[in-house]
Amino acid sequence: MSGSSGATLTYKELKALVAGDAVAIRGAAELEAPGGRLDKVFPPSHMVDKYPSEPGAKYATEDRTLNGVKVLCVLLDSVQSQANRMELALQGLWEQGKLRLPVVVTDFRECAPDVGIVSSLTAPHRIADAILRDSLLDGKLFRSTDIGKSFTDASVRNAAPLFKVCPTGLVFGIWDSTGPRGGLGAKFARALVSEIVGVDVRCGVKTSSRIDPCGIVTKAADIYQAQDASEVWTVDESLAKKDNKQKPIRLGEGRPAEVNHSNIPPSQDHLAGGITMDHALHFVTLSLAGLRKLSFGGRGKDDEARTVLAALGLLAILESDRQGYDLRSRCLLVPRPGKALHLGAVDRSGVERPIVLTAESALPLYTEAVAALPPDLRFATEPGKPLAALTPSPKLKRLVERSRELAATQDEDAI
Repeated sequence: MSGSSGATLTYKELKALVAGDAVAIRGAAELEAPGGRLDKVFPPSHMVDKYPSEPGAKYATEDRTLNGVKVLCVLLDSVQSQANRMELALQGLWEQGKLRLPVVVTDFRECAPDVGIVSSLTAPHRIADAILRDSLLDGKLFRSTDIGKSFTDASVRNAAPLFKVCPTGLVFGIWDSTGPRGGLGAKFARALVSEIVGVDVRCGVKTSSRIDPCGIVTKAADIYQAQDASEVWTVDESLAKKDNKQKPIRLGEGRPAEVNHSNIPPSQDHLAGGITMDHALHFVTLSLAGLRKLSFGGRGKDDEARTVLAALGLLAILESDRQGYDLRSRCLLVPRPGKALHLGAVDRSGVERPIVLTAESALPLYTEAVAALPPDLRFATEPGKPLAALTPSPKLKRLVERSRELAATQDEDAI
């Protein structure tokens, strides 16, 4: 492989890996907080339903074995979240007109400008998502159109229909469980898996407080929901929204703090107080063995389509890596010197050979792979142009609009 001698991976070499005995292309990066080992980062938090008093209870922690020693680890970015980040990276390239990829979009800008455009790259279940299912193409529900019907019967033995409308579904996985076949709908396992974990962690404490510049105190007034939704709140009972007994409805506990006024006494949060760690590890695996399970019509088609999927997966990995590891508020990670993401191909004997590829070189590699597709597998769209442009159906539009109306009234029970 030329990658082992420092040359960039070529289409011919990638196709040979896909068609040959390589089991996977895998990568790893060793990361840390910008300030080093004592700098705190914040993992994603989850609902607490067990042991709520334990420090770090809201985090997904578990013991893992490192060099024969059990160490406490924490999930910093899940497989699902990593897939979403990679698809967003692909979306960016597609929007710039750099990426030839079939993408279906639904435009919510008229009824929900904050939502904008939802695509098969950003919808949680890709092209099988309910958002697309309940949108219209030329006045018909999407799943009633030729494109919407085309992938209904896709399977591992016949992956071509899904490949031509949503190849990312074959890379990141898809289950068409809400389509016309229900639980028997098209189902494909992930070929690309990525995860980031913190290693040898200690759970910390988060403090919070607020001094009100106006000196508003807790007992200054009772705070009620305003009748006028644009006003949000009021201290005047006559202007307050009433319940079914005609009593004014308080906002929360009725304190000024409910509308972000008054002091907030200093407090400590042990359940989601951030963590310190020795380091973080980013693992990524693209299963070539998994891609070889997919059939696209036999000899002369299978290897070409699988190579496109492999190139697409590599582009997603490297473009996402290029954008960095700013995972969420107070969870920025940086590579340790000499430990940035590196890739290698693993054969059946377990031998790994390095692959030289960057985000910049992965894009033309993918473009070349797409150009080599046989005519009946080629993508019927140009870079940056949607395969189908949908609009939300009236019922979906009403759901979106009604949800915003309820959110504006801060109706917690409705939300």
